[in-house]
Amino acid sequence: MITIYKVLSVLLSYPTRELQLAVPDLLKALESDPGVSKSSQKSIERLARNIADRDIYDAQERYVLLFDRTRSLSLHLFEHVHGESRDRGQAMVDLNEMYAASGIDINTSELPDYLPLFLEYLSISSASDASELLEQVAHIVVTLRTRLAKRKSVYSEAFRVLEDYVGRKPDPEIVMHLLSQEEDDPNDLEELDNIWKDDPVTFGGNAGDNACGLDRIRVQARAAQRRPAESPGTTSAAEV
Repeated sequence: MITIYKVLSVLLSYPTRELQLAVPDLLKALESDPGVSKSSQKSIERLARNIADRDIYDAQERYVLLFDRTRSLSLHLFEHVHGESRDRGQAMVDLNEMYAASGIDINTSELPDYLPLFLEYLSISSASDASELLEQVAHIVVTLRTRLAKRKSVYSEAFRVLEDYVGRKPDPEIVMHLLSQEEDDPNDLEELDNIWKDDPVTFGGNAGDNACGLDRIRVQARAAQRRPAESPGTTSAAEV
């Protein structure tokens, strides 16, 4: 298991009292992993302790305002690419089948493109596969890190760490295009409704090396269906 992706998967999930209590164990796991840099440890520790020390209801309200009610900060990866178009549905199916082919049993109500689930998958992947898949969503990682840092949110630390683990930097034009999209105010419900009506963002038809990357994940998902799972057991994506 790649520890850092597992820990980030937990910390980017909806905060619960159980998550808060698990923080010491999460940090201990990071410290015992020689592959995690000191800078990554410090960034994750800042986020983890902030979540653990915060009143649970405040922590949950902050999470909802950031990630559930702010479309431009959505943790659903395909939201930033397909929006509400029908392409998103097939992309979900493909991603779900990729998880299943690797032994992940999704026993949660979250959609397959939910970032914590994606990180769960990376945590049980080979280092090379995890690196390649993370590289394909690097533009979203950078965009979310930039937007969260602008809001001075401690959650930007998680995306800073993910950005450090991306082997190849994303296309700056794609990042600029994403960042140019209007950001929504979760407290302005009328404006929020208008933004959710926007057309999905596309880049060059999502073709070839100039694509945003997530359609390449769909190709890999279909390839995974033709490969036997590496392990006969299953791993629950909802485990902490």
